[in-house]
Amino acid sequence: MKRQILATASALILAASANIAVAGGNAAAGKAKAATCNGCHGATGISAIPTYPNLAGQKEAYMVKQMKAFKDGSRKDPTMNAMAKPLSDSDMANIAAHYAGMK
Repeated sequence: MKRQILATASALILAASANIAVAGGNAAAGKAKAATCNGCHGATGISAIPTYPNLAGQKEAYMVKQMKAFKDGSRKDPTMNAMAKPLSDSDMANIAAHYAGMK
């Protein structure tokens, strides 16, 4: 009985963690990777263009979730879909860490 409860609890934890966006990337690697983002989102994460969002200080998990949505096409924006397409999960975590660390 205890073994079955433990197995069920472990399965639930694994299932729940599969839906959590990866966070805790490398901000230094993210800064290098985010160079192409600067044109729209600003070198300091503050966009000079009102229709483009500011990324400075955003939560890592939120940014990773949004980049994944752009990559898989569940969130539509022609520019961002193309920009996110080549990013790996590690790239996304690193970019998110970079912007999250900005004020």
